[in-house]
Amino acid sequence: MNTSSSLSALEQLRFDNRFVREMPADPEAANFRRQVLGATFSRVMPAPVSRPQLVAYSREVAQLLDLPPTVIDSPGSLEEFTEVFAGNRVLDGMDPHATVYGGHQFGNWAGQLGDGRAINLGEIVNSRGEHWALQLKGAGPTPYSRTADGLAVLRSSIREFLCSEAMHHLGVPTTRALSLVVTGEQVVRDMLYDGNPAPEPGAVVCRVAPSFIRFGHFEILTARGDVELLRRLADFTIRTEYPELLATNEAANAATYVAWFAEVSRRTADMIVDWMRVGFVHGVMNTDNMSILGLTIDYGPYGWLENFDLNWTPNTTDAANRRYRYGQQPAIAQWNLLQLANAIYPLVGEAEPLEAVLTDFARRYTHAWNATMARKLGLRAYAESDEALIGEMNADLQLLETDMTLFFRGLADVATSAAPTARIEPLMGAYYVPEQLTPEIRERIERWLADYSARVRQDGVDAVTRRTNMNAVNPKYVLRNYLAQLAIDK
Repeated sequence: MNTSSSLSALEQLRFDNRFVREMPADPEAANFRRQVLGATFSRVMPAPVSRPQLVAYSREVAQLLDLPPTVIDSPGSLEEFTEVFAGNRVLDGMDPHATVYGGHQFGNWAGQLGDGRAINLGEIVNSRGEHWALQLKGAGPTPYSRTADGLAVLRSSIREFLCSEAMHHLGVPTTRALSLVVTGEQVVRDMLYDGNPAPEPGAVVCRVAPSFIRFGHFEILTARGDVELLRRLADFTIRTEYPELLATNEAANAATYVAWFAEVSRRTADMIVDWMRVGFVHGVMNTDNMSILGLTIDYGPYGWLENFDLNWTPNTTDAANRRYRYGQQPAIAQWNLLQLANAIYPLVGEAEPLEAVLTDFARRYTHAWNATMARKLGLRAYAESDEALIGEMNADLQLLETDMTLFFRGLADVATSAAPTARIEPLMGAYYVPEQLTPEIRERIERWLADYSARVRQDGVDAVTRRTNMNAVNPKYVLRNYLAQLAIDK
C-alpha cells in the first residue's frame, strides 16, 4: 500500500463528489446519444488520446487545488499531469460524468442539450475547505453530444484558456482554466463556415469552477414536468452553493427559492456590469451558457470591443439579428433570468415574488452601471445630471472609429485645466483613422471635454487621484482578438 508520503501531488487530491453522490444518475452505462430522463447526469469516461502534450497551465489555478509547482517541474510529474488532464488517466476518487440540461438558444427552446463535449472529472476540496469542480472540455463524446464528436480544436481551446484567466485578472467573475493539452490527433472543423472543413490539431482544456450548474439544468426538468427532481436539484444547489440562505437544519421553502433567485439575479447583474465595463461581448448568451453562480462560462465566439459599437457582436451566426450584441447584454441577461424564473415557478407557486426580482434586476443593474460609469470617468459618485454627459460621450464615441480601451485610458490623462483645444491630445491614440476627425467632429468632442472638465472640477478631485482611480477600473490591456490569434498562430 502506498503511504501518504509516497503518493504524488495529484494522487493526494481530496475528492468529494457531492453532485454525483447526492443527485440521481442515469442508469444506462453505455455511452450513446439519447434522451436522459429522471436523472441529472450520466457517467462517462474521457476518450483516450494518442500523444498528449502540455501546452500551458495556470500556476494560480494549480494553487487553488493545492498542486505545487513540482507537479509540472519534474518529468515524471509532468507526464502524470498531462495524462490526467488529457483524459487518459482517471485518478482514484474521480467519478467522470456529463450532466443533462436544456436551454433557450437565440430565444428559442432547444430541448435537451447537456454536456456535449465536457466531462466532469470530479470535485476536489482544498486545504481551505473550498470545493472546486474539474471539467475537461473536448474530451470526447457523451450521451449529450447529439450529432457532434465531443472534441475541441487547439484554436478555440487557446482562446478559452487565455480568456478565462484574463477575465479573472480583469476582476470579472469567471470560470478558471487549469491546463491546455494538445492531443496529438486531428479534428475536422469548418473554421470559416464556408462548406470546406479541414483537419486541425485537437486539444483539451481543464476548466475549474465551484460548480458548473447552469440555468438550463433547471429548465429541462420543468419542461419535462419533473417537479420532484427540480426541487431536489434546487435544494442541492442552495445547500452547497448558497448555504447562507438556510438556517441550520432548515428545509427550503417558497421564500427560500425566491431569496435564492434574487441572489442569482444580483450576481448576474454584477457580472454583466463587469462585461460592459471592460468591453467584453460573450457572443452566445443562451440560457444554457448562464452560470447559476453568476460566472462567465463557455467561451465560444467571444470578442472584445475595439472600435466602440453598441451593436457589435463577434458571433457570425448572429450577424443578421445581433441578438447578443454588446449593448443588448443587460437586457438578454434579464430575459434569461425570466426563463429561470419560469423554471423554478413550480417551487414558488406565485408569479409576483419572481416578477419583483426581475424588476429589481433592472434597478440593480442600472444603479451598478451608473456607479461604474462614474468610476470609469473618475467621478466621486454618479449624479442624475451625469446621464446627459454619458449619453453625449457614447454618441461621440460612435462618430468615428474609437478604441474603447484606449479612450478611457487616455481620458485619465486629460488635463481638465488645459486649453480647450489641447484637452483632446491624450485621446488621439484612440482614433483608428485620424482623418475621420473632421473639424465638426473635433469641435463636438472638445465641447464634451469642456463639459467633462467642468464636472471633474466640480468634484474637486486632484489630477493624480483621478488618474489612479480611473486606471484601477479601466483596463490598460484586454485580450484583443489579434493577440489571441497570435497565440494560436504560434
